[in-house]
Amino acid sequence: MNQKILSLLLALVTMPVLSQQSIESNHSSEDIVAKPVINDEQATEQTAISPIEQSAKVPTALQWMQRLSYSIRNLNFDSSFVVVKNNRAEPYRWLHGVDENNELELMTLLNGPRKESVRVNDNVSYFNSTLHPYTVKADAISGPIPVAFSGDIEKLQQSYDFVSVGKSRILGRPAQLIRLESRDKQRFGYWLWLDVQSGLLLKAALINRNGDLLEQIQFTHLLITEKSSDTLNQLLVAELPTTLDVSHQVPELSWQVSWLPSGFELVNTKRNRLAGINQEVESLMYNDGLVDVSIYVSATNEANRPVSINQAGATVLLSQLRDGYEINVVGQIPSDTAKAIADSVNFN
Repeated sequence: MNQKILSLLLALVTMPVLSQQSIESNHSSEDIVAKPVINDEQATEQTAISPIEQSAKVPTALQWMQRLSYSIRNLNFDSSFVVVKNNRAEPYRWLHGVDENNELELMTLLNGPRKESVRVNDNVSYFNSTLHPYTVKADAISGPIPVAFSGDIEKLQQSYDFVSVGKSRILGRPAQLIRLESRDKQRFGYWLWLDVQSGLLLKAALINRNGDLLEQIQFTHLLITEKSSDTLNQLLVAELPTTLDVSHQVPELSWQVSWLPSGFELVNTKRNRLAGINQEVESLMYNDGLVDVSIYVSATNEANRPVSINQAGATVLLSQLRDGYEINVVGQIPSDTAKAIADSVNFN
């Protein structure tokens, strides 16, 4: 595949999604008022009780995940973490706060060109050194921390089994390890270490079917406060970019995808012209609640050739040329799953 196209597609994968469905708020603040039935007393209680009583008091993996979602939405915290993949480390700072009736969030890449995201309630603004700043309607920042961790946890159970493994120690804090295992083995697994005291994420690892580590997020700092920080409160009076109007007409494509792993739903349909090469590319994006998978199709004069696969951490980019079209599948999925998706593309 042309290296310039490869670079452009990989860049598209890292950009926040302006989907037709996911840009709308999936739930209001009322959806998260009822705190899951886990608290610090349950997590640390060491009284002498019978095994039956003990098992009844031990939180389930689902309850731990619900607590994670609640904590991300409701706690005031200042944290730092590092994303490690391909022997590279990207450091981020992540702040969250609740000020009266406002939910505030800030995520910043600390190295290299500016890459910053801020959220005030259901308005998310993105600042990037290579793009004009813009704002979209969304109830979470699209970034290294999967949006699903602060969303509808039960939806993830359609595609993943939740397994409570045991206790560990991360960042000097007691942590509970929860594994998210693919039900159909068509996607990668997640290992999550959650802070016993607060329920927040301390570490996350993407694991392939052989148990190999592909990519991980390691927190290096976590401070939980009673009130929202002054840095976040300044967002309430900051002048943010204008909200984009994304109510565009959905393009009609001349192709369709006939197979995807169960649980994936269509969230975006696009037709774009890639800058620099003036080539039209059509795309579909699907999501299973945790993972995005994009399929890009463009016309080409090149002859059919064998499938090529490039991988960066857990992200796979598979390219296939057939029938006068180039088909690219991009996502955090196994390469054989990506190939099955590419093979299922049919042209009208």
